[in-house]
Amino acid sequence: MQTHEFFLFLLIILLTARIFAELATRLEAPAVIGELFAGVVLGPSLLGWIEPVEAIKLMAEIGIILLLFEVGLETDIKRLVSTGLKSVVVAFAGFVVPLLLGFALSYWVFGLSLLVSLFIGGTLTATSIGITVRVLSDLRRQHSPEGQIVLGAAVLDDVLGVILLALLYEFSTDGGVSLVNAGRVLLFVGAFFVLAPVAARLMSLVIKHFDEVSKIPGLLPTSIVSLVLFFAWLAHVLGAPELLGGFAAGLALSRRFFLPLGVALHADENFAHRVEDQMKPIVQLFTPIFFVFVGLSLNLREIDWGSPFIWGFSVSLLAAAIVGKLFGAFLIRESWLARWSIGMAMVPRGEVGLIFAELGRVSGIFSNEIYAGMVIVIALTTLVPPFVMKWFYGRFGDRMAAPVGRASP
Repeated sequence: MQTHEFFLFLLIILLTARIFAELATRLEAPAVIGELFAGVVLGPSLLGWIEPVEAIKLMAEIGIILLLFEVGLETDIKRLVSTGLKSVVVAFAGFVVPLLLGFALSYWVFGLSLLVSLFIGGTLTATSIGITVRVLSDLRRQHSPEGQIVLGAAVLDDVLGVILLALLYEFSTDGGVSLVNAGRVLLFVGAFFVLAPVAARLMSLVIKHFDEVSKIPGLLPTSIVSLVLFFAWLAHVLGAPELLGGFAAGLALSRRFFLPLGVALHADENFAHRVEDQMKPIVQLFTPIFFVFVGLSLNLREIDWGSPFIWGFSVSLLAAAIVGKLFGAFLIRESWLARWSIGMAMVPRGEVGLIFAELGRVSGIFSNEIYAGMVIVIALTTLVPPFVMKWFYGRFGDRMAAPVGRASP
């Protein structure tokens, strides 16, 4: 690709992503759906203007790392602790059940390989905390009892999902499942999550000091991006996916961060807010490129839409994705309405599910047909639940106004 061609393609990607994201939000759908559709329109599925070339792929990978940094930055571990056992039950059940259902359907019903089935099950475990928070905020239910349970469960779901992603990454690079490699990855991930936040917090103190004395604007975002990229490199060196480094850096710099075992580091709230405010434009620049790249990588023309496999595969996994998340909500002692609302709020997959699917495609684990099926499932579980939740609260919201019981599960 010539330099001037790359500039033109990048211009088209950014503008188209923005236009379709705006249209999606005006239709009350998540912006990520619009960005994904922009890639489908620009790519081989429809217009065929842009191919997922290496230069765009590299920018998309930066977008993934920064996206996970933002997820980590918005992760509130204290919220998980405050909501207690109910969030833990909802999170673990919503993580394990879709994983098992997706694996069982893929391996025993559709006859796919062990590694492919694990990737499919792993993709179904994700919950998009960003979409969930947005919907609950729009409905003014984020501070309700069921809203607090959902947000706490989504935090734990993110952490479990990133750990599973590290395992699947190791399996994909080795070409098979190995308990020894899994144990090594878990050891590295555990050490990384303990040590990286401490190191990042100490580095942030240095960054804060130099930001206060610097006479040149832009030191803070430059330093934070450098820190994120360093941790991404370090994660790779330790045998984990690069995006794990982005997540750990975001977690460490979050104003809601505290160390394991209850040892707190007193964060500067003002500095943490400045990190979020100054990093948002950079994150918002790169992350749409990733979602457009997902759409560019999807060639819907190569899929045999008359094949029973693609429809059976997509519909069965869609059912597994929904049932798996609803199941966890019905294990806790709450009113039936609260259980339904919690279960529905855990269904959206969004950006996290797309990261799983993209890793499966890039690693050569997913064929184009399986990848298309997974993107369809992720898109539907991202697009439909916000509308269902808004209808649900419009119909039953008055009956849920009273505080929900706090009995133990």
